[in-house]
Amino acid sequence: MAASSEDLSREIARLVDDKLGEDIVCLDMRELVTYTDYLVICTARNERQAEAIAEEVHLRLKHDHSLLPVNPDRSGDVGWTVLDYLDCVLHIFTEEARERYDLEDLWHEAPRLDLEHGQPEAKSASAA
Repeated sequence: MAASSEDLSREIARLVDDKLGEDIVCLDMRELVTYTDYLVICTARNERQAEAIAEEVHLRLKHDHSLLPVNPDRSGDVGWTVLDYLDCVLHIFTEEARERYDLEDLWHEAPRLDLEHGQPEAKSASAA
């Protein structure tokens, strides 16, 4: 199992990146809410890619760490898929849904983790 909730969020972000998810952001929610430690937010080009990302994360965490999401909402038809691993919640949005729900603005005070994998957006955001 992942050593910590931060490690889990980084693992999820890496898996999303491997499936070409875009604009990956990890928000540290530990000082703001009690229901999770981290939110991982990403954009999929379409609902088909969102389902592929959700499936990859689900299968890899199940296989590698024996983790299953609690009440997964993979209804993608609204452009928003959620996989809740308690310590870390993954939100996969289509571009339109991400703009509509704008979780980063809702949780603007949450610190962002610096992500090392192929995400220039995440690297530049952490440098600001």
